[in-house]
Amino acid sequence: MKHLILVAIATLSLTIVSCGNNNATDETTAHNTPDNGVEVLYFHGKQRCAGCMAIEQETKNLIDSVYATEVQNGTLLFNIVDIDENEALADEYQVTWSSLIVVEREAGEKKEVIDLTDFAFETARSNPDEFKEGLANEINQRLNN
Repeated sequence: MKHLILVAIATLSLTIVSCGNNNATDETTAHNTPDNGVEVLYFHGKQRCAGCMAIEQETKNLIDSVYATEVQNGTLLFNIVDIDENEALADEYQVTWSSLIVVEREAGEKKEVIDLTDFAFETARSNPDEFKEGLANEINQRLNN
């Protein structure tokens, strides 16, 4: 019986620690959008698991390493959005938990919105190379239109 209680406590502790990690990188609460180009939005809540953190980190790694020129000239923006601090934007994109969205903009208006959340959770942590390749393909398709 003691053994079962210890296992339950250990499992609960690991769950709280893994989903309660609030170490965010370059947290953005203001929302910037390009007039023409691509916007990548990573939404998250206060409680974040290892998968959530991997999506943010791998997205940031890809954008920093491959798209520095596009970021500098304003045709690609990466916004990290805390859902609790920007409820209006979360409502606009109909997200309630960690989500990865790619938006193509033309003349300041949304032209296309791609929800990569399922793909991101399937690959960011277990296969980061596949994740970055898939995200890069979506970004490149919209940058080259």
